[in-house]
Amino acid sequence: MLGYFGPEGTFTHQALLSYSRDDAVPFRTVAQALDAVRAGRVEAVMVPIENSVEGGVSATLDNLADPGARPLRIIHEVLVNVRFNLCARAGTRLDQIRRVITHPHAAAQVRDWLAENLPGAEVVERGSTAGAARAVSDPGSGFDAAVCAAVAGDMYGLEPVATDIADNDAAITRFVLVARSGPAPEPTGADKTTLVVYIARDEPGALLTILQQFAVRGVNLCRIESRPTKTALGNYCFSIDAEGHAADARMAEALMGLKRICKDVVFLGSYARADKVRPVLRAGAGNADYASASRWFAGLEATMIDTAPGSTSASK
Repeated sequence: MLGYFGPEGTFTHQALLSYSRDDAVPFRTVAQALDAVRAGRVEAVMVPIENSVEGGVSATLDNLADPGARPLRIIHEVLVNVRFNLCARAGTRLDQIRRVITHPHAAAQVRDWLAENLPGAEVVERGSTAGAARAVSDPGSGFDAAVCAAVAGDMYGLEPVATDIADNDAAITRFVLVARSGPAPEPTGADKTTLVVYIARDEPGALLTILQQFAVRGVNLCRIESRPTKTALGNYCFSIDAEGHAADARMAEALMGLKRICKDVVFLGSYARADKVRPVLRAGAGNADYASASRWFAGLEATMIDTAPGSTSASK
């Protein structure tokens, strides 16, 4: 059984349906969804992790980064083009709308449109876009319209007052399927690795030292952002997406390098990229290059042992 950050009709639900059409359990919050995986009540859950307009989804990033919680693994990702409608009860005109309800991320993505077309309306940020549609379907809710997906409006019997109202037509939300810790999916050549890094000491160059572990091995980063550790003001960890799979030699060495210099490294999984983009590797960064260097060093090591003082070869 799978789960998702619900309710039914959200973009998260849409992302899950692109992966599986089997029955799934909706959860009211991201934390509840991820805790259900940890407790074994569901096999995996779909949750939002990043938006091209608003950036990382803090509820997901912070929960996954918690070193004290049972570790989880990202095993799949989905990209959804975000399209919003302004939906209301039948017969509602645009000039009659005084209170609008939607999810905070949705509000941010339609802010300019609302300011231009509904300058006097109150915008309430709450729950989910599907929950907003459900609230508007109740005449006694006090809300006149919802910013939501077309499917949510249809689900709750609403009509679109305006369609495709997002400020950015290129807005995309990234969702991840999260399971309990286990083997990573096989590498595809177009993969991504997600991890959280805790610096050993807050000192000048601490972030640079982390970045060098990737740079010297030719590993490109897709995303990096600081997140508060929630232990003290000014204490941060770094949530990172990097191109490549943990099975790739360059990524494996980068992870080992981070483990040597950092207070903690939380590995959140290696999985196929939804956009299927393959990394552009510089000279010397491929698996074959690492294997060749390893064979060279093995031969060098054997030579050093053979010629060491006291060895049979050295005494002849």
